[in-house]
Amino acid sequence: MSNADLKGNRPLSPHLQIYKPILTMVMSILHRITGAALYFGTILMVWWLVAAAAGPAYFEFVSEVFGSIIGRLILFGFTWALVHHMLGGLRHFVWDMGAGFGAEAREWMARATIIGSVALTVVLWIIGYIVR
Repeated sequence: MSNADLKGNRPLSPHLQIYKPILTMVMSILHRITGAALYFGTILMVWWLVAAAAGPAYFEFVSEVFGSIIGRLILFGFTWALVHHMLGGLRHFVWDMGAGFGAEAREWMARATIIGSVALTVVLWIIGYIVR
């Protein structure tokens, strides 16, 4: 066998504590977090659909849960996660096309994703309350 020291003085891979956080790094982390949050939101949507199929009494119960303050905050967060993840995906699509790699373009798209996701979420909720 080799005399290689497996636990020797190998360089360690740097982690989040080493790097200075930049906006594109934060956006990448947020994209992953919103993707994971969408799993939870999908479970909530399935619960709502099952309640609709189960009958009026159970549907009324689920509607009360979603209509509570906590329920609405969770639904608002789900809406934001959905919109933010979609806009992040569009940003990645632009990169896949070979555009937007300059420092200024990256920063602009990251800021546009944040501002756009918040603005679109608020607009969607306003439209939802108007239609309701």
